[in-house]
Amino acid sequence: MRVRKAIIPAAGFGTRFLPATKAVPKEMLAVVDKPMIQYVVEEATASGIEQIGIVTSSWKTAIEKHFGRSEELENFLKEKGNIESLREVENLKRLANMTTIDQPAQRGLGHAVLMGKKFTGGEPFAVLNPDTIYDCPVPCLKQLLNVFEEKKATVVVLGRIDVEGTHKHGVVKAKQISERVFELLDMVEKPGPERAFSDLAILGRYVFMPDIFEAIKKTPPGEGGEIQITDALRILLDSRPVYGLLFEGRRYDAGDKFGFLEAAINFALKRPEFRDKLKDLLKALS
Repeated sequence: MRVRKAIIPAAGFGTRFLPATKAVPKEMLAVVDKPMIQYVVEEATASGIEQIGIVTSSWKTAIEKHFGRSEELENFLKEKGNIESLREVENLKRLANMTTIDQPAQRGLGHAVLMGKKFTGGEPFAVLNPDTIYDCPVPCLKQLLNVFEEKKATVVVLGRIDVEGTHKHGVVKAKQISERVFELLDMVEKPGPERAFSDLAILGRYVFMPDIFEAIKKTPPGEGGEIQITDALRILLDSRPVYGLLFEGRRYDAGDKFGFLEAAINFALKRPEFRDKLKDLLKALS
């Protein structure tokens, strides 16, 4: 049961990054020299995804343009003989078959996923949160797909969180069935430390069977009228198993200002042209 399609929800206003996101989509903010959504698309394609549906808003045309062709820029780079940059620009349109899906109102992640029902065509599919950037020896989504292929059931990425994280993520109650794989027993969205089942949370990567759409339709809106995917997963638990994978690697919450800075610094440190200068700068500033 091969997963060929992925949905990336990217319709939000990005209010945590205002004023930078007043005219520029949050997903297009650059982590070093690539927009955060490009890291996520590259993870998806490296995991075998062939078609990507980006759930977006009509004003966020920059995302579609980024992954499309720019003849004027390509011709300019050719004339200047900047072959390396030309290859990078040309490769963007070859990453995957991209489709944009309009979400007229921002009503939560569950609603954004539901907008992609027609795109998925009844197939199992992945969902990747563009705010969450993973740096893993094996792409995070690929790790998840390996579990999906074994279990033939919905599976989500899990990670350990601190007390602050219980206010930001869906927290799960789970039974460990192997070193990194868990069967989910219950879950709650942003419970706070008093109501949290554990220190395990769902962190921005999912592989769904098509029946998630019926669960979303049965999910009542929560706070702010939003339909939470955590609540839909809880409904799904009533009829079938759902699994979680404790990923191997590093995760950056690029939707948070400090997490965004952390991602930029760490990805820059991985680049030979920046590493030594950046280390010297950080030492001088400390």
